[in-house]
Amino acid sequence: MSRILVFQHVAAEPLGTLDPLIRRRGHRVKFVNFERQPDARPRLDRYKGLIVLGGPMNVEDREARPHLQTELEVIREALAQGKPVLGICLGAQLLAHALGGEVRRNSTSEIGWYDLATTAEGRSDPVFGSLGDIAPIFQWHGYTFSLPAGATHLARTGTCENQAFRHGDNAYGFQFHLEMDKPLIERWLNLPSYRDELIAAGLGRDADSIRADTFARIEAMQERAYAVFNNFLDLIGTPARRRSLASGA
Repeated sequence: MSRILVFQHVAAEPLGTLDPLIRRRGHRVKFVNFERQPDARPRLDRYKGLIVLGGPMNVEDREARPHLQTELEVIREALAQGKPVLGICLGAQLLAHALGGEVRRNSTSEIGWYDLATTAEGRSDPVFGSLGDIAPIFQWHGYTFSLPAGATHLARTGTCENQAFRHGDNAYGFQFHLEMDKPLIERWLNLPSYRDELIAAGLGRDADSIRADTFARIEAMQERAYAVFNNFLDLIGTPARRRSLASGA
């Protein structure tokens, strides 16, 4: 049975729409929830790929949250073994840092909907190219990363240059949240800590305006998300049992 290791930091930031895509392919998911298991020491050897999700903490919080250092070590191990890695938001920052990039506060927070522009390399990328030239993307972050040495720059927004990158053939960092759906966005908008962050960011938008943008943009993002995520899952492959069923063996 093919298994994928997933690092989760808080209950409010799950796999979202990526979860059913993974399970539909016949993979099993092993979650390590560091909010519940801060001392966990996960081993990578039994897994075909690694996904690192988002969270409200930052890479610089390693002293207070030692699990972040644990995650960096496992990410480096996955890279050394050539296993596919996908980092989302905080996960992208951890991946960038594991590769030698700098993680720092962005000039402005990005919360809500933004137009993401792909680079020429992004448009031709086998995983990321399905996003198209410009795509509506949901964001929720105040930090960014420098592009690691040897990484390929895939996308930017007008307020954050480094939105996505690829390192090697199968490690991807996405600063944004392709995995969102309407219920998950609504959950974030109703969480006091997230709501406070939105107010403190001073972006001139509120929960109601984000809801209106979500109604208008979510379907277009999800169509692209399914394609991009399935392209990434192609790197992990299809479990042997699922392949045999598909071939009628």
